[in-house]
Amino acid sequence: MEQKSLFEDNKNQPLASRLRPRDLDEFVGQQHLVGEGKILRRLIENDNISSIIFWGNPGIGKTTLARIIANKTNSDFIDFSAVTSGIKEIKTVMAEAENNRKLGHKTIVFVDEIHRFNKAQQDAFLPYVEKGSIILIGATTENPSFEINSALLSRCKVFVFKPLEVDDLVTLLKRALTDERGFGKEDIEIDDAFLPIIAKFANGDARTALLTLEMVILNGDVDKKGKITITKETLEQCISKKSLLYDKNGEEHYNIISALHKSMRNSDPDAAVYWLARMLEAGEDPIYIARRVTRFASEDIGLADPHALEIAVAAYHACHFIGMPECSVHLTQAVVYMSMAPKSNAMEVAYMMARADAKEHIAEPVPLQIRNAPTKLMKELNYGKGYKYAHDYEEKMTSMQCLPDALKDREYYIPTEQGLESKYKAKLQQIKEWKRTH
Repeated sequence: MEQKSLFEDNKNQPLASRLRPRDLDEFVGQQHLVGEGKILRRLIENDNISSIIFWGNPGIGKTTLARIIANKTNSDFIDFSAVTSGIKEIKTVMAEAENNRKLGHKTIVFVDEIHRFNKAQQDAFLPYVEKGSIILIGATTENPSFEINSALLSRCKVFVFKPLEVDDLVTLLKRALTDERGFGKEDIEIDDAFLPIIAKFANGDARTALLTLEMVILNGDVDKKGKITITKETLEQCISKKSLLYDKNGEEHYNIISALHKSMRNSDPDAAVYWLARMLEAGEDPIYIARRVTRFASEDIGLADPHALEIAVAAYHACHFIGMPECSVHLTQAVVYMSMAPKSNAMEVAYMMARADAKEHIAEPVPLQIRNAPTKLMKELNYGKGYKYAHDYEEKMTSMQCLPDALKDREYYIPTEQGLESKYKAKLQQIKEWKRTH
């Protein structure tokens, strides 16, 4: 926990810390929130902040905006770390905040990475937020719907931060080169064309952009007069590997597996392979992807191409046997096959319809003719009476009723005309017609 120590001047701080905007005029990006006339800007300028949650990717201004609020507000401002603060520290500060409230003073508590607090720690804030003892500002990279207690979340307004645009990042980089807090006092020669390259590499993250610029300058060529020249070779060395936006445990994990699934469903092999690569290169477990592809083979293809399930299961076993990076080609084969295969969701629809009836008719008795009758008593109760063994008949089927009476006319499997399923549809129509006439 830190208190009232947000603006300490430290020349040894990283460039991103030295250049942290001091007011809304220096703040770059998030114009949908802090642009002229926008609600959050008005709340800040009027010192009328209520409990809020800032949600967005790292390096896009959540903590910076909280610190601008600290500079603008007439409240006591307390900075909590979700990593180092426990319930004891929370309660101590909350008691102090309650005393301040009774004296007419407001207290704003900023919690960075609030998703790292467990339920008990989050609950410790709740009564003080309810009473108005504190104004809570939480910052999180995770979806608040999943990571913040619903009771606490319902008392906070959520503001969604967007990744910074390339132009926003170029503006920041130019400021870093001219501002005395950055490299304004240095003699630096850098091609303007390099800045958009750094900005694109940063992928919407201001911290990454400034860190990369700092690394490029520190590795630049220095002449006898101290002039620093940035060459293309230096730039390429510093951005040789790009970090991928992917959190195996967070929302982006579900977003990207959803993108893979929907790309295959939409018969788009190029998009499917791209999302596959995004996951694998970010370190996703190939077995997890293989399981999802196996599900897809029946959920979205089914009998339109029964071979799809074989391909998916084979890819799963290949991933299990040889792992990454070799199994990437097996998964590529699988997702391309799924993308190109004819599509049918008849299996999914059939099960969902049957499930709904199973839940509604949970006590519906099994027809006597298809009950098991292993004992004399069961036979005396007519268990199995009237059962017709299909193999004893020339057509290898009978007109015997197998559904409960209340559901005897239900149809769950409704074949499509896609791929091989058109043949199954014709076959099923023949079966049903035969049963109707017998």
